[in-house]
Amino acid sequence: MGPDDWLVGGGEMAKVIKAKDWSKTPLGPTDSWPQSLRTVVSLAQASNSPISLIWGPGHIQIYNDGYWPICGAKHPTSMGQNFRECWASAFPVIGEAYETAWSRKSAYLENMRMFLDRYGFLEETWFTFSFSPITDESGRVGGLFHPVTEMTSQMLSERRTKALRDLASRAGKAKTMEEAFAFSAQVLADFDLDIPFTLFYLVDTNAAHAQLVAQTGLPPGTPINPKHVDLHAQDEQAWPIREVARTGMAQQIDDVQRRLARMTVGPYRELAKTAFALSITQPGSERPAAVMVAGVSARLRMNEPYRTSRRRIGRRGPGSGRGRLSRETLFRPRALGSRTDPPGARPDPP
Repeated sequence: MGPDDWLVGGGEMAKVIKAKDWSKTPLGPTDSWPQSLRTVVSLAQASNSPISLIWGPGHIQIYNDGYWPICGAKHPTSMGQNFRECWASAFPVIGEAYETAWSRKSAYLENMRMFLDRYGFLEETWFTFSFSPITDESGRVGGLFHPVTEMTSQMLSERRTKALRDLASRAGKAKTMEEAFAFSAQVLADFDLDIPFTLFYLVDTNAAHAQLVAQTGLPPGTPINPKHVDLHAQDEQAWPIREVARTGMAQQIDDVQRRLARMTVGPYRELAKTAFALSITQPGSERPAAVMVAGVSARLRMNEPYRTSRRRIGRRGPGSGRGRLSRETLFRPRALGSRTDPPGARPDPP
């Protein structure tokens, strides 16, 4: 029998475990692993649920296929890495529960908000998880059993649903387009975790000028939020208002950090790197009635649902003849408040 014949079944992570040179880790080669460790590793690999194991004084983590997507770009380095080093950014939230489990007391935490560095930036996430002690052959705690459920998608959905309700409630009171944008900005100012700043430019009937009618997150009177934009001028503008007003097509802006340099914008110390300029149209009209510039949160990813929302933006009008904005048009720009998935990233686990 080979040294890894005890590891039967499992998926891709079982292959990674067998291929890894564990002699270079504090655990040593797999043929020297105690039976207690072999047993829990086999159990974890046979499970479809996301599970990580932390073992020994080196706090070495071993995980299964379900846990793999949670690691993001940290994999494969994260396999066999010190758990405390791998997830250092989460320890302000999970540290107490982690230490409690090593003292023989299981710990369970539900819907915990934390920031993980798994794609090269601190990402806002939520998790439900537990730490349970595993007894080794000596009768002491040899390691921890760590099942995890990522709740990020659900929690973000709830937050955005609340924004949608609040926007519908406030915009429903508006009698003009200006009021609708102003009320919407008041609501979005409280949702800067998704959109750190917004600018609403109302386009005149001749499509000659755009006027700033509402904004959030930016100090007034700066070069990046002018009160008036000449849509016929050929000079360089702070944002692609002219292009969006002319074509109705959304524009992505990727040099936002440079534009916001030396400003304090949004709830985080990191400035937004990306923004979108989006057209907003009235029912029955193809011509944009307004342009919204929406900053992208530095701590969220733009996954497929967000990209879909961007493609659909502008397909529905800003509201009734009284000038109210539709709920969907108002809400969809919020869905852009996240980062783009890095190349090769696996999708979020269900």
